[in-house]
Amino acid sequence: MKTIKICMGSSCFARANRDNLSLIEEYIKSHGLEGFVRLEGSLCLGNCGDGPNVIIDGKMYHKVLPENIVQLLDEHL
Repeated sequence: MKTIKICMGSSCFARANRDNLSLIEEYIKSHGLEGFVRLEGSLCLGNCGDGPNVIIDGKMYHKVLPENIVQLLDEHL
């Protein structure tokens, strides 16, 4: 099972993770990955200055924007 952890801290959430969350949920649904991907939220991942932050299978990605989240998901899922 793959795990995606998305920072829901106020800085990351306001910058783009609000939109990223919707895009990730839609990606999982449209690709039939509901049983294969666990999506988790985190209050803060501690790298606010480099956000929005997303962790995929233990690797943290910084400055993840809606323009590049799908490419990142394609690479890992």
